[in-house]
Parts: sequence; structure tokens; C-alpha cells
Amino acid sequence: MKKKNLSAKKKIHNFYLKKLEDPRIRNVYLTFKKNLSSHISNNFCVAVSGGEDSIALTFLAKCYSLEKKKKVYFFIVDHKLRENSTNEANLVKKKLKQFKISCEILTFKKKRSSNLQSFARNNRYKLIFEKSLVKKIDTALTAHHRDDLLENFFIRLLRGSGLKGLISFNKIKSKVNFNDKIFTLRPLINVSKKDLVYIVKKTFNFCVQDPSNQDDKFMRVKIRKMIKKLEEEGLTFKKFKMSLNNLSASNYAVDYFVKKNIYDNSSYLKFTKSVILKKDFFNQPNEIVFRSFSELLQKVGNKLNYARGAKIENLIKHLRSPRIYIKKTLSGCTIQKIEKSVIISQEK
Repeated sequence: MKKKNLSAKKKIHNFYLKKLEDPRIRNVYLTFKKNLSSHISNNFCVAVSGGEDSIALTFLAKCYSLEKKKKVYFFIVDHKLRENSTNEANLVKKKLKQFKISCEILTFKKKRSSNLQSFARNNRYKLIFEKSLVKKIDTALTAHHRDDLLENFFIRLLRGSGLKGLISFNKIKSKVNFNDKIFTLRPLINVSKKDLVYIVKKTFNFCVQDPSNQDDKFMRVKIRKMIKKLEEEGLTFKKFKMSLNNLSASNYAVDYFVKKNIYDNSSYLKFTKSVILKKDFFNQPNEIVFRSFSELLQKVGNKLNYARGAKIENLIKHLRSPRIYIKKTLSGCTIQKIEKSVIISQEK
């Protein structure tokens, strides 16, 4: 390597080391590093949106890769849902290149859905996961932080989510889809938005603002404003986290009986990729039956999300009825009741 290239490499390395001398940035980095070291072993990638959260995540990931000498990939998704999304993606790529961060832009090709935010989120993950499989990456980092944790809890509460739905975002490491070979990792889930904004200002000093973050037509924006009012009334993250941990402990107990019900009262037929449920499957408490059935529908249907709760409850009601033959479809599955047995198979 030429002396000029060695000098440039040392200069950029020193840039990151110098920034980590800031106590506030250093504290966040140590939390970030601990979460990564506990949950990853191979190469990983970072989902870069260009917003303050993901730019802060990008800085921290670059620091980690330099310290641990690990390969990290940075993916920007051009969702094409706004007129200037392509220009924004190119701008983020250009800006980060100045800090020796090479990004790859992935572009949406699917038609947009009526639920724009859900469409963007699901397809963003899909693009990143598809590229990760090619690169043999098993972990994708997202910039979700503790403010997101609060917002998602209240969004799900307003939608009538059950215990599992309310606490699901609390996990640092999880899968988006049951059969995914790639995990998502949220190493900043206990870091505040204010800390991430501080990191951006003190390091790369740029970000892209998404106008939808100020648009009251989106539920997330309404929830964000509601949380600010609750904070004025005494809500703190410490109190919220305590309640969330209590709910998580309760969920762990329920999970035990859900797994037991699936193990004892269902059989998976690998050749046909279908599941046979015994009569006793439905003789458990309602919450156990509901969650066991939801898990199996997602597994057999290979869906990103669980089926809607009201539809599952209605179907379970039919299956518990005295009728000896029932045939229904839900969440990519065909569900047939034949006398005392129920068969779940992929819809054709």
C-alpha cells in the first residue's frame, strides 16, 4: 500500500478514535459494543435510512469494525415513496463516503401499498435480508432506540395487541419472519434519541429529514405527541421499563405452556409442510390456544406477520364447535377440521 493511502487510512482511523474520547459518545459506544459482542459472531450489516438514528448507528458500527477488525456492510434502501428519495439515497452515500464508509443502495421494485409505512418497513427488511443472504450475513443492525420502544408499545396497545404483541419490541435480537435465516439486532434499544442526535452533531454532522415524521395523519406521530404529554405528567422511561419487564416475565410463563401445547398436541409433517392438531390442542386456556394456533399459522403460511387477532379468535370458535367438517383459509393457510383432527397446510 502506498504511503499516501496509509496516511489517509490512519487519518480516518484517528478521526473515529478522537470522537470516542467524548464521554457521552463513549458511554453509548460501550453499551453498543456490549450488545454486539453478546449477539454476533460473524459479519453483519447496517440498515441506513439517512435519519439521525441510523447515522448515529453507522458511526458506532464503523468504530466497532475498526476496533474488532470485522467486516461490516452498509445498505441504504431507496423506497421511491417520495419524489426525492433517490436523491436522498445518493446524498447519504456520498456523504458517508467522505468518512470511508462504503454504502450499497437497494431499490424498491414492488408497487406501493395503501399502508405506506408498513409497506416501506416490510419491504425494506426484505431487500436487506435478500442482499444479506448473498453476502452470507446473519445479522442486520437497526437503529431502533428507547423512544421507539415507547412508541411501539402504545401503538400496539391502541390496536388491541395481546401480551406478546405489547412486549415483542423489547427484545434486542429477533427475527422478522419465522423462517428467516437472518436476525435483526437492536443494539441501541435502551439508548435515548437525544444521545443519538448528540452523536450525529459531534461526528458526521449531517442527516436526512423525513417529512412524514411531522405528519399528523400517521399514528406514530400522534403517539409521539401523546407520549410527550404523558412525560409532562410524570411518565419516565425507568417506570415504563419496569412495567415492560413485569409483562415480559408474565409472557415467559405463557410461552412455556404455548410450546408445551404445540409439542404435546400437534405433529409437523415435513414432507407436506402441514400440521395436524389433536383434539386436546383446543382444550387448553384460551390464551394458550390462541397463541399456539397463531404460531403454527405463521410457520405454515410463512408470513412476515401474525394474522389479525379477531380473525384467529373467530376461526378457533368454529374449530371448537361440534361440526365434524370445516374448511377455512387464513394467513396463507388452509385449515380443515375432519372429525376430531384439524389440519393446517399451505394454501394453494
